[in-house]
Amino acid sequence: MKIENTKAQMRKGVLELCVLSIISKEEAYPSDIIKKLKEAKLIVVEGTLYPLLNRLKNASLLHYTWKESNAGPPRKYYHLTDEGSGFLTELNKTWDELNHAVSQSTKTNA
Repeated sequence: MKIENTKAQMRKGVLELCVLSIISKEEAYPSDIIKKLKEAKLIVVEGTLYPLLNRLKNASLLHYTWKESNAGPPRKYYHLTDEGSGFLTELNKTWDELNHAVSQSTKTNA
């Protein structure tokens, strides 16, 4: 079993939480989201992000607006819907519980 596969699966598992959290702070353009995820060592490519954004939009958790760009065609900027904000709140609670459980499970007795 390769450790890189397990690491990738762990990152994918928290990707939705991270993307929603980034967008919750300010509306975001996909390349800005990718940049922030890469800075956080959650390496993501467009082929991963765009289907996730579409799925979240179809679930009414995100909405987008088109904005003119000085550097080319108009761009889609994503923001959370009210439903998305509530969903993110629940994801954060679940993350806190999971993080605590994993910390307790992996703690070594000294």
